[in-house]
Amino acid sequence: MNNPFQNAMHQLERATKVQKFSSEFMSRLAQPEREIRIAIPIVMDDGLLKVFEGYRVQYNSARGPYKGGIRYHQDTEINEVKALAFWMALKCAVANIPMGGGKGGVTVDPRELSKNEIEKLSRGWVRLMAQNIGPKVDVPAPDMNTTPEIMSWMSDEYSKITGDKTNATFTGKPIENGGSEGRGPATGLGGFYVFDILRQKMNLPESCNIVIQGFGNVGGNAANIFYKNGHKIIALSDVEGGILKEDGIDITALNEYRKVNGKIIDFPGSRKISNDELLTLECDVLIPAALESQITEKNAKDIKAKLVMELANGPTTPEADDILFGRNIPVIPDILANAGGVTVSTFEWEQNLKGEHWGEDEVFSKLKVIMETEALGIYEKAKILNTDMRRSAFIIALERIEKATKI
Repeated sequence: MNNPFQNAMHQLERATKVQKFSSEFMSRLAQPEREIRIAIPIVMDDGLLKVFEGYRVQYNSARGPYKGGIRYHQDTEINEVKALAFWMALKCAVANIPMGGGKGGVTVDPRELSKNEIEKLSRGWVRLMAQNIGPKVDVPAPDMNTTPEIMSWMSDEYSKITGDKTNATFTGKPIENGGSEGRGPATGLGGFYVFDILRQKMNLPESCNIVIQGFGNVGGNAANIFYKNGHKIIALSDVEGGILKEDGIDITALNEYRKVNGKIIDFPGSRKISNDELLTLECDVLIPAALESQITEKNAKDIKAKLVMELANGPTTPEADDILFGRNIPVIPDILANAGGVTVSTFEWEQNLKGEHWGEDEVFSKLKVIMETEALGIYEKAKILNTDMRRSAFIIALERIEKATKI
């Protein structure tokens, strides 16, 4: 089985061959500062007790409180959470926001739980984690299969336990409960800002053919944003498989179709394709926006995109990175491409601490400046070092974390 944490450490090793860092600093980064595992007992709707395994990995706090989502997924395990926490530490440093890296999760298939059971599970996670989180310590957020409503329950539970009134311990909350304007589309929009500022440098046309793997919050928002900005989405997929329409998918009509039918498969005018097929379609931009380890040494030689932009976490393995770099297919790495979500989460934390509420235009304006500035910096550093953008992004992040560690 692919070990995401080993992949993360392999990425770290690849980057530090391009630029050396002190052995003491690298030793610190080889392991998280803290790993927490909990057993969450829940009385299910049928009256029986069931115990779920939960996690929080607090990877690095040199630049600020740990920051990172909580995911509910049946395949979630400690190595995945460690990798995601490591990437979060780098991502926050890449975006140059005052946060460290953390990640949490519960091994559960939320589709098998009622709403009442999910609320109990969420509050149970907080009760067992409360002493290890807080607005100046660790600030969790939504991730795969967790929602603003779940963040609201968690925030409420934390407030009951600790008496904290800042509402700043959890981000990604509903607007009425202290959430930030623009948080929903932030990851997809941040990715678009990065793509848009680098598009011409990558010799891509004004209107690109786009393939997106994943049609959840991130992939769905990305599809909407790219479509509204004049790009052609030719293929999309979700857990059931993919659809292809060479002359372009009407994303507005697809959203309506999904609302009615609960799926995208069988969308009129499209043909079904497998997820494997989707990844190797000829296109200008391939956007993996689903799970880790989707582009591997097995399929990297078959990728026909001119650019890969990672909106998922860890979708490209280190071996695949080397193959794509050798084939002159640039990869905009996850720690840059999907940093819009954590950046707007940090804006929410800041607003909560200050008792402020910013309008959507202000949020998007601040986000655009950050994403464009960091994208250009990473692109230029990659050119100077004659390396790929992942190694360039890692090096910039490591320089910032090392500086904060010394201070």
